[in-house]
Amino acid sequence: MKKLINVKGLKHPDISHYEWQGELLEQTDDYVIIHCKPGTQINHHTKNKAYTTNNHWLDFFFKKEWYTVSIEIENRKIITYYCNIALPPIIGNSQISFVDLDLDYVKKHDENWKVVDEDEFELNSSKYNYSAEMKQSAIEALEKLKKTVRNKEFPFQNEVLDLLD
Repeated sequence: MKKLINVKGLKHPDISHYEWQGELLEQTDDYVIIHCKPGTQINHHTKNKAYTTNNHWLDFFFKKEWYTVSIEIENRKIITYYCNIALPPIIGNSQISFVDLDLDYVKKHDENWKVVDEDEFELNSSKYNYSAEMKQSAIEALEKLKKTVRNKEFPFQNEVLDLLD
């Protein structure tokens, strides 16, 4: 049986935003991979709603990067990439938590990559008092993420589907 991990997304600095639970697939010095099966419940605290996933998701949390990557998989095909610009995660005690900095880089099936929530990033950078350094690091992380996607570096390859086997 796989180890269950609680995942908590926060708004700066530590306001509950959303959370879910998945199975630990892999943990290295650089990243953690979580698998969420169809039927996983996501509790979205800021919207006061709960969602249930219909497909498999692979969530990648990079220990030294300012982004997360979530990949939605249907019938062994990648249908969505959803990347959060976020502070590097805190990992321990069967839990991963990270501060979501609002900027997202998203690709839906048969669509191009796009940056979303830039307005939310600007609004929340004032609302939650992001430092100038934090804002700059978030923008740099987005550019690094775009380059990683362009270069088809891990985890932006179809080989990640093998993790489900």
